[in-house]
Amino acid sequence: MIAVLHAPAYCTVQDGGWRNLRRSGMPVSGAMDRWAMRAANRMVGNADDAAVFEWALTAGRLQFDRDLQVAICGPDVQITHAVRKGEELVLPRPTDGRFLYLAVAGGVNTPLILGSRSTHVVAGLGHVVKTGDHIPVDGVPTAPPKQPEGEPPYASGVLRVVEGPQRALFSDAEWNRFLGASWTVSRVSDRMGYRLDGDVLVRAPAADLPSEAACVGAIQVPSDGMPIVLMADGPTVGGYPKIAVVITADVPILAQKLPAQPVQFQETSVGEAQDALRR
Repeated sequence: MIAVLHAPAYCTVQDGGWRNLRRSGMPVSGAMDRWAMRAANRMVGNADDAAVFEWALTAGRLQFDRDLQVAICGPDVQITHAVRKGEELVLPRPTDGRFLYLAVAGGVNTPLILGSRSTHVVAGLGHVVKTGDHIPVDGVPTAPPKQPEGEPPYASGVLRVVEGPQRALFSDAEWNRFLGASWTVSRVSDRMGYRLDGDVLVRAPAADLPSEAACVGAIQVPSDGMPIVLMADGPTVGGYPKIAVVITADVPILAQKLPAQPVQFQETSVGEAQDALRR
């Protein structure tokens, strides 16, 4: 059992999310930075998508009722620690990114909802971690611990994109303006989507588009010309034109960007995107 002595800000339980329910209108949700979640799990021998703690902004404190191994992972953070029964563990404040992840050997054992332990706050699903909570741990690790590989270049501001389904509605000049612009992450950003600010507007086409399927990483362009990148809790459908899609391998880089940090887009191919994800 894990006693939450002081919950950090925006602390939730997350795992790999609801990946097979988008056709029913369920967002993927799950960890914003899937690489860091999986890395923390591997460091304690868990399955890649075992449930973890995700938090932002502030520090916290936990206490454990038995000995077990824990790992904390995020940008420039890869820590393992053998916690002893009764020991208090400080969850550090994120400093080089937006989110940190804590994995415990065996995984966090909050109730399964539709096959996932993820939390979607707006929908009231899952578990928001609060001070005074007592959260169970699930069983034992499933594999030997190992160090993660392939950490994303978090310090980079370059995000690779493939053309979106409405790319043809934008002129080549608008496409090049989109790729050449320097954007910053807006303060109006959350787990649903990251709005981008910039000195250059991308003119959205004057088209009456029906709502259609959308995915994590899709870049919508509303009428004000400021792109919005859909994130883990983003909707499953949308009516804004989607000029591009951030490749899955680079979504963790964007997820860890703080407000006012710069990003720029670089075109790539679907084949290169698939190779990057495998790596």
